[in-house]
Amino acid sequence: MHLSPRTAGYPAPVSDEGPVGPVDGDSVRGQDGRQAGGGSARPPRGRGRRRRGQHGLFFKVVTRTIVGLFALFLIGVVALVVIYERTAIPQPGQDAGRQVAVVYYSDGKTELGRIGPVNRQNVQLSQVPQKVQYAFLSAEDRNFYDNKGISPTGILRAAWADARGGSQQGGSTITQQYVKNYFLTQDRTVTRKVKEIMISIKIDQKYTKQQILVDYLNTIYFGRNAYGIQAASQAYFGVDSSKLTVSQGAFLASVINAPAYFDPANGADSKARASARMAYVFDGMVKKGWLSQAEASAQTFPVFKTPKPANTRTGSTGYLLAAIENELSTKLKLTGQDIGRSGLRITSTIDKTDQAAAVQAVKNSVSAQTASTDQVHAGLLSQKTDGAVVAMYGGADYQKTQFSSATQAAVPGGSSFKVFALTAAQQQGIGLNTQVSGANYLRLPGVAKPITNDRGETFGLINLRTALADSVNTAFVRLNVRLGSGKTLAAAKLLGIPATDSGMNTPTPNDTLGVADVHVIDLANAYNTINAGGERTSPYFVQKVTSEQGGYSYTAHPDRNQVVSKDIANNVASAMAGPITYPTGSAHATLRDFGRPAAGKTGTVGSGGKFRSAWFTGFTPGQLTTSVGMYAGDGGSNTSLAKAGQQFYGGVVPTQIWKDYMTIALRGKPITQLPKATNAGSGNNIPTTSTTSTPTTTTPTSTSTTTSQPPTSTSTSTTPTPTSTTTTPTPTSTAPTTTATTTAPPTSTRIVVPTPTKAPTGPPTPGVPTQGAPTTRVAPPASSSPATPSSR
Repeated sequence: MHLSPRTAGYPAPVSDEGPVGPVDGDSVRGQDGRQAGGGSARPPRGRGRRRRGQHGLFFKVVTRTIVGLFALFLIGVVALVVIYERTAIPQPGQDAGRQVAVVYYSDGKTELGRIGPVNRQNVQLSQVPQKVQYAFLSAEDRNFYDNKGISPTGILRAAWADARGGSQQGGSTITQQYVKNYFLTQDRTVTRKVKEIMISIKIDQKYTKQQILVDYLNTIYFGRNAYGIQAASQAYFGVDSSKLTVSQGAFLASVINAPAYFDPANGADSKARASARMAYVFDGMVKKGWLSQAEASAQTFPVFKTPKPANTRTGSTGYLLAAIENELSTKLKLTGQDIGRSGLRITSTIDKTDQAAAVQAVKNSVSAQTASTDQVHAGLLSQKTDGAVVAMYGGADYQKTQFSSATQAAVPGGSSFKVFALTAAQQQGIGLNTQVSGANYLRLPGVAKPITNDRGETFGLINLRTALADSVNTAFVRLNVRLGSGKTLAAAKLLGIPATDSGMNTPTPNDTLGVADVHVIDLANAYNTINAGGERTSPYFVQKVTSEQGGYSYTAHPDRNQVVSKDIANNVASAMAGPITYPTGSAHATLRDFGRPAAGKTGTVGSGGKFRSAWFTGFTPGQLTTSVGMYAGDGGSNTSLAKAGQQFYGGVVPTQIWKDYMTIALRGKPITQLPKATNAGSGNNIPTTSTTSTPTTTTPTSTSTTTSQPPTSTSTSTTPTPTSTTTTPTPTSTAPTTTATTTAPPTSTRIVVPTPTKAPTGPPTPGVPTQGAPTTRVAPPASSSPATPSSR
């Protein structure tokens, strides 16, 4: 008998494709007793061949993946069906009054105030004009009458955006928004979102579209403490919902997206955003056939009612609550429903003691000023180096006016901008002992009026420390010209002044005198960048947020951005001690007994005897930066902080408010030292050749000549009255005892812009010598007032 290998006792090799025989296929056929060409012999089962019906690894992976996914899909469908069946339509959420947001001081225990009391009055759908209804559908859910309560594409789009880390997407239909507001909490968890979807589907099956729409309109938050369309109609326009026009309806449909962001009462930017959103609403109405193109083109921006604050916002505390709510909306992206109905517990950055000190400091000084002039306004903001606002004064009573002097009022910054010019100089390597001419009456091409110093004072060659301490206008305009167009404004924006502020994008030779309008909060933040060693942060009011339902939490993590080097910031900070410590400094008279190292700068803007704004902004090193800004009336050029013949300087009342506040706020805090300058001296950045500037003469004949050559400078002023000559010798200057001040070295760089000037018209009298470089200071009679915009 002929045996095969298997029956002969030789096991055949086995592979993934079956038994493998000898390599020679003919021998296999021979063992089976078949000839090579003899009929239907089985094909060879060699190593490289696959038996019929078998597949490769790729096919198996694909097949099993599809089967697995299909199984997961079936499991998901079953799970959704189970969840759907087990999800009941809940009872309406707790009363919003019981879910009011509570704001605490920085200790997290002492209540500061509350946000979100309910103002709501339900209406029937028949009380809302048809086209106003369409406006809401256009804004929020254009397929409202066709969908089944949810929008799968919207949900997927939102999920995809969230997964990619992009901006948060809602993906919610009107039905979903109604469910979230009326039945659920405002937390943003997956569980809550799944419940929202399931309940929305059931609500869509149980109620008519008309019922869902009217319930939505009666529960949605519109801002201005208004829940529901009736309350919103009254809050914004003073009319019932049945009287709303198409334009008014389009605005209300727009504002629900982010009330604080779109309310025109919050400024021109908010109005522009609302206008753009309304255009989107009108476009949708036209596309859906709900409004003709002619009607859409005829729409105009509506006229609004003056906002009325909630009863909880009284006194100066109301401005804090408004600022906190605005931050919750714009920075944390919390909707009105989140803020007003979720039981939020908000820990602010406001220190109770510091806030009380701020209110009292303003009250003490402003009340004394109201006797001499009408409508004096003061704004104060104090922050830590990380941007946390510890105190703010926006006004006396939020019930009377909702316009904050600390965050909304914008008036010229005056000589406060000289700090920004000094920063720009440091960026170009110009040292603090660089000398510049302080001669009065500087005429520049393209500038209509000559630049003058306060009260017509004239100086010889002075270094930049002295120019800042004495707030010499002409010296800083000369420096500004040397720096180049826009460099001072660029430094201001780098440190924290918004580019959107008026005048910040129109460079002029005298922009270093602070002709741009700034807010107290922005000037405080810009100086705070210097105090923080060149690290810029954004001011913030909210430290922590939690929810009673446990579905929301937030903790502030300030962003720090190193915008200038630490050396530059320290150099500027050391120079800013001058206005306080120099005997002739602009703030010395008020702060000479302050008792702590501090740095700051005054600012005064006025012309024609009127004082439009007055400032003092300063800091104690590494601790608090505080800005005080004052203005009268609406801050316009026709208003003045002082009556005719009187004066109002930043170095007096604003500085006194700053001092009174800081004395209490820093009580018990350690005394910190100002940094020492690392670039105080000369360099080759500016040619050191001697320059002589001879001003033109006018009638009566008057000549003022300043001739300077390092290391000494001489200034001679001669005035014919009628034939006498007054000559002031060069005094020897002595630096004040402060670690932040250095005297000029034997040689120093100079900035002299040889432009024609006009001499003072009155007989000069010898003044007090300034610190730093040798100089001559000539002051006119104290009764003279600046003829051109003055800054000190």
